[in-house]
Amino acid sequence: MALSRSPINQNSVRIRITVILSRVNYAALLFPDFALILCGFALCRHTSLDRKVWQQVEVLVYYFLFPILLFQSIVKSPLDIANTSSLLIAGLVMGAAGIAMSYSIPFLPWIGRHVDAREHAGGAQVAFRFNSFIALAIAERIAGPPGLLMISLLIGVCVPVFNIAAVWPMARQARRGFFKELVRNPLIIGTASGLFANLLGLSIPTWLEPTVNRIGAASIALGLMAAGAGLQFGALSKSKILTGSVLTIRHFLLPLVAWALSHAFGLSSQQGSILLIFSALPTASTCYVLASRMGYNGPYVAGLVTLSTLLGPVSLTLSLSVLPGLWQN
Repeated sequence: MALSRSPINQNSVRIRITVILSRVNYAALLFPDFALILCGFALCRHTSLDRKVWQQVEVLVYYFLFPILLFQSIVKSPLDIANTSSLLIAGLVMGAAGIAMSYSIPFLPWIGRHVDAREHAGGAQVAFRFNSFIALAIAERIAGPPGLLMISLLIGVCVPVFNIAAVWPMARQARRGFFKELVRNPLIIGTASGLFANLLGLSIPTWLEPTVNRIGAASIALGLMAAGAGLQFGALSKSKILTGSVLTIRHFLLPLVAWALSHAFGLSSQQGSILLIFSALPTASTCYVLASRMGYNGPYVAGLVTLSTLLGPVSLTLSLSVLPGLWQN
């Protein structure tokens, strides 16, 4: 939908923001999902369900439950590529902006000389990767099945690009066959198979739908709790400038980029909200797993993930409450 290029009156902007805030309490909408994160954190720290248990839960969710949810969300709804192409392109452009900003940190004046190159290689991914579990949970809560479909398509399109960008800085020092890892990525497999089945006109049998629905619900709940179980606050005493830089990109600059792209691409209100959700998400909980597996400072990256998870409710609430009022639909 084309946008008016006329200047926006400041009073009308304030009125629109007030109306949005009065209609929707996004903090209340986000609370159930982040309550599950806190629940996972408490269970891991204060019960016999320790980190070893939750590591196995992460494996179950990542390799089985979550791909089924992606497959189901794509298969059950007709694809309208013509109407979602702008959203998908905007998502990729936003991601490219995040990757570029993250890669540029060591070269920034007054900042780069305080950033260790190896720490940056392991932590750069935090600035642009996203937590898919939280993305699906919030998109469905706010926009229903259409929102779930749109965020699933964004995940499917962006996961390969973001994973390559995450691995590349580390792969320059650690000789790894990351293309093989990308092909085996369960999120890519679930999304690609869902798209393929949808284009062929296939659907989930009626008798199997209740089981698949329960698997999808379980993947979101367990995924959020596993994210909470992985929270760590140690190893953040050093590299404070790098920490501040990547989290500023993740939780402040990317939502602004998303808002600008929503305006530039003329996205509808619903598509704009999905893009804003996508831009303000906490970073992926698997960032520290990837960094550790490739021989980098896993505890430091885990600390970044923890802070990003805590900042998520703030950036999501502000993005969904304030920024949508700054463009006309």
